[in-house]
Amino acid sequence: MDEPIRIRGARQHNLKGIDLDLPRRALTVITGPSGSGKSSLALDTLFAAGQRRYVEALSTYAKQFLDRLDKPDVDRIEGLPPAVAIEQRNPATSSRSTVGTATEVYDYLRLLFARVGRTHCPDCGDEVQPDTVGSAVDRVAALPPGTRFMVAFPLRRSGQVSHRQVAENLRALGFARVLADGVPAELEELLGDAGP
Repeated sequence: MDEPIRIRGARQHNLKGIDLDLPRRALTVITGPSGSGKSSLALDTLFAAGQRRYVEALSTYAKQFLDRLDKPDVDRIEGLPPAVAIEQRNPATSSRSTVGTATEVYDYLRLLFARVGRTHCPDCGDEVQPDTVGSAVDRVAALPPGTRFMVAFPLRRSGQVSHRQVAENLRALGFARVLADGVPAELEELLGDAGP
């Protein structure tokens, strides 16, 4: 298990020299009545210390473009990872606002899920992996000799082009089969049956 974030002697604003251990890699909620020091602990102590440590690791050139927070009034903080804070404010909301949009955390969550989230197939539950040309070739090469397979791609038809024209164009490009409504079909058979 990870070592906790250890806060010793926090006296920022109305904090009275508190000592606290917070678990890492866990969602921790700080609650209490107004004026009890929630923001002083979360933003003015933890976030300020985390941001200062991050900025200290940057080059002198990069530091000139960043705002620096004041050093928090604390004896020491150990095990603090880089920190991200959502701006604390009370924006105007509408009837269509959600907690995510009203607090503007939605954009951060969307970014987080896009970068570290994993996509799973809704039908089988398997994790979806992105393919490259190389990974697709490797998977095909790993199939037993004589295995039949089909490589397919979606093809959208514009409103001005008939099914017959699409089928004729595909045949001219060297394609022999298509998936029509999810069912494999020979282009020659489709051209025999295709209407305008």
